[in-house]
Amino acid sequence: QVQLVESGGGLVQAGGSLRLSCVASGNTFSSYRMGWFRQAPGKEREFVVSISRSGGDTYYADSVKGRFAISRDNAKNTVYLQMNSLKPEDTAVYFCAARRYGDLRSLKDVDWWGQGTQVTVSS
Repeated sequence: QVQLVESGGGLVQAGGSLRLSCVASGNTFSSYRMGWFRQAPGKEREFVVSISRSGGDTYYADSVKGRFAISRDNAKNTVYLQMNSLKPEDTAVYFCAARRYGDLRSLKDVDWWGQGTQVTVSS
């Protein structure tokens, strides 16, 4: 069992930036592919980005390419999501996710979820 705890959400104006963090429990963090999903009010949860175990490979949803950047620090059991040029449509609860084996690109790929952190972008 892996516990994921997100932090860093908040209220920001359009065009601003936020950095989310997700800390994982245990000592096998480097063996998990990590990612972020988000869920806007009244909408389904959607994939945002994932990162390979070493951090050398990333995969982004088209909606955030060029604005968001994922990174990880395996020594700190932490994955980050740097969000720049935020738009009101980025408003959502952002969830950290982990997968033990295989790619992480859809809801069905997720083995473990965090509890989520709210990001609100005002216009």
